[in-house]
Amino acid sequence: MKNQITNALSDFFFEYETPRQVLVRNRRVGVVCRLIQLGVLAYIIGWVFIYEKGYQSTDTAVSSVFTKMKGVGYTNVSGSERVWDVADYVFPPQGDSSFVVMTNYIITEGQKMGTCPELKGKHNCKSNADCEGGSFKRTGHGQMTGVCVESTKTCEVLAWCPVEDDHDIPDPPLLMSAENYTLFIKNSVTFPLFGVTRSNLVEGIDADYIGKCLHDPKKAPLCPIFRLGDIVKLSGFSFETIAKVGGAIGIVVDWTCNLDVDVKHCKPQYNFHGLYGNPDETDKARASVGYNFRYAKHYMENGTQKRTLLKVFGIRFDIIVQSLARKFDIIPTLTAIGSGVGIFGVATVVCDLVLLYLLPKREFYKNMKFKYTDTHAQQDSESLGLDTSVYYTLEANARQAQGTAQSNDPDSEAGSTETEVSKK
Repeated sequence: MKNQITNALSDFFFEYETPRQVLVRNRRVGVVCRLIQLGVLAYIIGWVFIYEKGYQSTDTAVSSVFTKMKGVGYTNVSGSERVWDVADYVFPPQGDSSFVVMTNYIITEGQKMGTCPELKGKHNCKSNADCEGGSFKRTGHGQMTGVCVESTKTCEVLAWCPVEDDHDIPDPPLLMSAENYTLFIKNSVTFPLFGVTRSNLVEGIDADYIGKCLHDPKKAPLCPIFRLGDIVKLSGFSFETIAKVGGAIGIVVDWTCNLDVDVKHCKPQYNFHGLYGNPDETDKARASVGYNFRYAKHYMENGTQKRTLLKVFGIRFDIIVQSLARKFDIIPTLTAIGSGVGIFGVATVVCDLVLLYLLPKREFYKNMKFKYTDTHAQQDSESLGLDTSVYYTLEANARQAQGTAQSNDPDSEAGSTETEVSKK
């Protein structure tokens, strides 16, 4: 028992096992094998390492964005002149990464709380019975009093009066001057995995450059100051169309950096996308057009609270930061190499399937590749006084001699050879 345990341990530590190899001289199978291996090699080098950068680890950035608008607008509505500055046309005014620039509006001045008739088409009526007192309608401006106003044939409501009439949108837009407003974007990103911090005010961009530059995709791609008309054009919209009813535009700041080179090459790229609506569609094809909201300015006049209501049509800008930094890392490199080596086994599997199931002399290859054991063979070897391995070697050689019809065809199976060394 002790000797058996000792022998088992000795065999485990001091013996090496290797698979049996069968060399098959067949041009067709050889070409298939090499083509598959070449395809796997091209996949590993071309896709995994060159395209997907499988030898690098990746990280996304923590980012911060703030904005600043510049520009002045002028309107003259029914002889009323007004100048609009940043505090009037930007919402919210804090310089967030998402904001609205007003390009058109409908103003209702001098509203005060009271009773007045609804707009025509909102709550039409023929008698007081059509106006249910104390009730509301979703599209109305206030609470119905139960009175049908004869002059307008609409229900009377308790609301801010006079009620807003937004049926006619000013065309052309009142603030077409917004096309020449400028937007300054300041963005900083940090890649915590690599300890790298960058700003869109990269090397070479100083106060003097900012004071005179204007972003151009070709001439000044790194300038952080953008003209609104250029942004709208680059997003695929017409400024006059979007200024009339409003819309949404996305400004993408793309940080795609290879940190294996000098960090100064890590620079942003700006892209512009029309987010709301398709510029190729006509307005009639859409159920809801544009972007708008309302806000009011309240004040007191002769002890009465009043307000000025504005329905604002504007362009909503959403600044979106995309980031991906890469740097060499030994762990993903070894992982990519290991997975590629494993894929090489596909060539062996395919060629075995061809040899064992598709070629005319597949039975011959099965005899060469596999050893078959049975009780009868074991008894024959024992009766002849031969070691089992020697018996199987003799049997395999006999099968090979019987199965090989000598042929000069280089693709024939007769050229297959098997080498096995057995020691008795």
